[in-house]
Amino acid sequence: MKKSIFAVCDLDASYACNLTEYLNERKTTPFEVQAFTNVESLEKFAKENEIEILLISTRAMCNEIRELPISRTIILSEGEPISDLGYPLVYKYQSSDDILSEVMEYYVQDHPQPHILSLNKKKTKLYGVYSPIGRTRKTSFAIALGEILAETKKVLYLNFEEYSGFEELFQVQYRMDISDLIYFSRQKESGLIYKMNSVIQTFYELEYVPPAISPADVRDVTGEEWLAFLQQIMSFREYDVMILDLSEQVDDLFRLLKECDRIYMPVQDDMISQAKLKQYDHLVHMLDMEAIQERTFRIHPPVQPLVRDGGDLTQQLVWGEMGSFVRKLLWEEDGQNG
Repeated sequence: MKKSIFAVCDLDASYACNLTEYLNERKTTPFEVQAFTNVESLEKFAKENEIEILLISTRAMCNEIRELPISRTIILSEGEPISDLGYPLVYKYQSSDDILSEVMEYYVQDHPQPHILSLNKKKTKLYGVYSPIGRTRKTSFAIALGEILAETKKVLYLNFEEYSGFEELFQVQYRMDISDLIYFSRQKESGLIYKMNSVIQTFYELEYVPPAISPADVRDVTGEEWLAFLQQIMSFREYDVMILDLSEQVDDLFRLLKECDRIYMPVQDDMISQAKLKQYDHLVHMLDMEAIQERTFRIHPPVQPLVRDGGDLTQQLVWGEMGSFVRKLLWEEDGQNG
């Protein structure tokens, strides 16, 4: 089924085209984004095509546009003082991710149960990253794995840790996080595809959902709800791979691990770490889940310090020792599977 139209109209042609190009390059945007640099071309298009969302600059907005049959109009503001236009405002000079996030948030408010475009017919692979041992560079490995896979695949990274530290680590403030998606999934599940676009962030090509700010926000999510949530994403988003950065706080952890096509388990060789691994192995045997072990790769990720003045932290991982380790691991696995 053809995607609905998301129109961007700005008299600044370079801005309109650059924003449109970026949004279309996002692999999971559920709209076809069209750029317009004048009102006349937008009017002509709107008379022949149905526009679901219009993002238009204040300078381009006029009475002719108000009369067009557009489902949702949002004003692209430059921060200038303007009278109430009767439409929500989005600030123009911010990241494209933040613009899309705010636009989709407004859209979801008006369409709590929107029409779902189509089911994802491809099989999404679930890669779990988990270790019963602490301080194993698990998250560094998971991010590097996601970034490298995203060079050629559509990948989503989900972090389930109690304290991810992402806001401090990446010097960002998230408007929403995974707990918002879980709440929305419980209340208005048919609109999850659109809600996700107001939450998802990117590390270059890798898409991720910001982890929960408070552990309490997701601590009461049952294993059944996590599985239903993941299934919704896989049903309506065309991801090749979803990476689950798991922790003990996840309810029914072993059930999630059982659903994973592949599990990476960072380990260490000291006596205490090995004792924890033996306890884990014993529990897997008691639960009669040996199938988990068959899909588990025990790995020894390298120690790679990250430095704030060394550039983008995720790219330090991708092109440093961790990235080399991940590329070699994937190359060896591809060779075995081939």
